[in-house]
Amino acid sequence: MAFSVAIAGASGYAGGELLRMLAGHPEFEVRTVTAHSNAGQRLIDVQPHLRSLAHLTLVDTSAANLAGHDVVFLALPHGASGALSAELSPDTLVIDCGADHRLEDAGDWAAFYGGDYFGSWAYGVPELPIPGGGKQRSRLIGARRIAAPGCNASTVALALAPGIHAGVIEAADLVAVLAVGPSGAGKSLKVPNLAAEVLGSANPYAVGGTHRHIPEIQQSLRWAGAVNPTISFTPVIVPMSRGILATATARLVPGTSAAAVRAAWESAYTDEPFVHLLPAGHFPRTSDVLGANTALIGLAVDEAAGRVVTVTAVDNLAKGTAGAAIQSANLALGLPETLGLSMNGVAP
Repeated sequence: MAFSVAIAGASGYAGGELLRMLAGHPEFEVRTVTAHSNAGQRLIDVQPHLRSLAHLTLVDTSAANLAGHDVVFLALPHGASGALSAELSPDTLVIDCGADHRLEDAGDWAAFYGGDYFGSWAYGVPELPIPGGGKQRSRLIGARRIAAPGCNASTVALALAPGIHAGVIEAADLVAVLAVGPSGAGKSLKVPNLAAEVLGSANPYAVGGTHRHIPEIQQSLRWAGAVNPTISFTPVIVPMSRGILATATARLVPGTSAAAVRAAWESAYTDEPFVHLLPAGHFPRTSDVLGANTALIGLAVDEAAGRVVTVTAVDNLAKGTAGAAIQSANLALGLPETLGLSMNGVAP
């Protein structure tokens, strides 16, 4: 019998992507979809691309409507998941696609988000290293509370963690510049994300160390072995609806060879189904991962600058959010990790 699923925030971009991917999952049955202002409408009227789920109607987002399901995905704005999830049974698998349960440090939450702090859950990026050896997936197996990652944060962490873990790059003076699609900012109307503002332009935002994903990146790099990592992080909205292309660089540890650098990333990801290191001299495009639960990483050593350069492509709504959540749910429930998830993108 399939696991029963409820999606809170099903009218948004993240909720829509969860539904698209879950619709093809052989072990999950979506039974309840909730929303706020769209409650009462047919799902198909709000998410017209989800034809196989046309029988569903959006209901209010409440603990009562979410209760009784095997799995609940929360695709809500930050600050909205903490109190709601506390009302759900501890036996229910709850995956929060918002920020409320990602950060271990209450001080980081206060500094970058503010409001009530609800503690941290198992972090939904199975491929990242953890202290003492092993990877984050060991914390996800059997978990009943999981925090899906911030899309920018997991992309940069996946790009840099292997070098930190292997001791071939330094944890200070990390730099990441990201080209990102506006769907990562959610579906609510915001002037900077209007087509008239985005088309034909590249627009930086949260410049100068203010982006909320910075402490999440640092947390992942500390798990990989970094001590007091510092990172200059600059996202730039570009005119593509979805996708992240992250160029992240780090100082090379003196005396480290280019072969040792490549070996670090190969060791980290050779056996990973959804994170792929590209051959030397090859770099990804966002179009290569459109709709896929895949992260593609290109790697180079800039000898003159003494820096390692990574270029990583991710679909922010797929591997960046919904795909990571479903991949983590598979692990938590003892299902094959890759079940219902594709590594193939859509082209052209």
